[in-house]
Amino acid sequence: MKFDAVLPPMHLKDVPAVAKAAEAIGFDALWTTETQHNAFLPHALIAEHTSKIEMGTAVAISFARSPGDIAYTAWDLAAQSEGRFILGLGTQVKGHITKRFGMDWPDSVVGKLREQIGAVRAIWQTWQTGEKLSFNGDYYKLRLMTPFFDPGPLPPLPSGHPPRERGGVEGGYIPIYIAGVNTGLARLAGEVCDGFHAHPFNSPRYLREVLTPALEEGAAKTGRSRADVSVSLSAFVATSPEEANFARMQLAFYASTPSYRRVMTHHGWGETAEKLTGHAAKKEWAEMPMLITDEMLEEFVTYADSPADLPTALQKRYDGVVDRLTVYTPFVPGEKDDFWRALLGGF
Repeated sequence: MKFDAVLPPMHLKDVPAVAKAAEAIGFDALWTTETQHNAFLPHALIAEHTSKIEMGTAVAISFARSPGDIAYTAWDLAAQSEGRFILGLGTQVKGHITKRFGMDWPDSVVGKLREQIGAVRAIWQTWQTGEKLSFNGDYYKLRLMTPFFDPGPLPPLPSGHPPRERGGVEGGYIPIYIAGVNTGLARLAGEVCDGFHAHPFNSPRYLREVLTPALEEGAAKTGRSRADVSVSLSAFVATSPEEANFARMQLAFYASTPSYRRVMTHHGWGETAEKLTGHAAKKEWAEMPMLITDEMLEEFVTYADSPADLPTALQKRYDGVVDRLTVYTPFVPGEKDDFWRALLGGF
C-alpha cells in the first residue's frame, strides 16, 4: 500500500516548498484538488522542484473541460515530470457544472466520461504514433490534428524509472484515474481506467460490498481484473476528540449530498441522510453534525490512540481493498511534522 499526501489549497508561489517537503518526508505521491485553485497548475512546479515523488490531480473537473484541453495539459505535465504525472478526473455534480462552470450537464454521466477518456487517449495516440486522429462519439467528434498543433511523442522514461501503469497509448505513460461514489463510475474505472479515486465518504464495508464488485465487473468486460486498477482513498482518521469532531462535521456535509445517499442507505441510514439534506437546503449547518452518531463515526473514521498506531489501524482496515492511501488532513510543512513522520514510519 502506497501512502500519499494532499496539497492544501494555496497560491502557486507556496507550492515548491510544500513539494520539496513532501518528497523529503517520504510520501509516495502528492495530489492536488480543484476547489479554490486550478488542479493542474501546481504540478508544473511540483515537477520542477522534485525528482522522485509521483503527482496527480484528485481531481480535475472533467466536465468543465474539453478533451483537447485535458490532453495538452496532461501531456506537458507528463513530459516535464518524466513520467510521474497521474491524470485524475472527476465529474462533479450537476449544480456545480451548470451554475459554477456554465457548462451543460450530460444525459449520461458515465457515457460522457467514457467518451471523454476515449477522446483524450485518441489524441494522445495520434501524438505518440503519428496515426490520423479519428474519434467519433455522441458527445465528441475529433478528426483534425495538423503538425502545427501536434507536440509529438513523449520522450522515453528515464533509465531506472519504475514501470508505469498502462497509460492507454502505445509508448505513452499517463495513467488515468477517475473518481466516484456510486457503482456506475466504479464499473467505468474497472473497464477503461488505470485507477479509481474512491470518495472520502466511504466505509470499508461499502468499498468491499459495493464498489469493489463494481470495479471487478467493469474490469471483466475488457479482460482485466481488480489488480489492474489502483484504488486510491483519502481516509478520515482520528487520534483525538478534536479530530473526531472535525470528521463528524465533514461527514454530515457529505451525507447531505443526494448523489452520495447510497452510501448511507447501504448502512441503513437513509432516513438520516434525508434529514441532513433538508438541513443543508435551509443552511442549518449547526444542526447537521448532531445527526452523525458514534456508530456512524466508527464506520467512516479510523481511530488510533496515537499517530504511531495509525499505520497498523489503517492497514488492518483497508488491506486488500485500497492500494493508495492518504489521510483527509492536507500536508502542511511545519504543522504536525511529528504526526506525519510517525505515520509514514509505519508504511
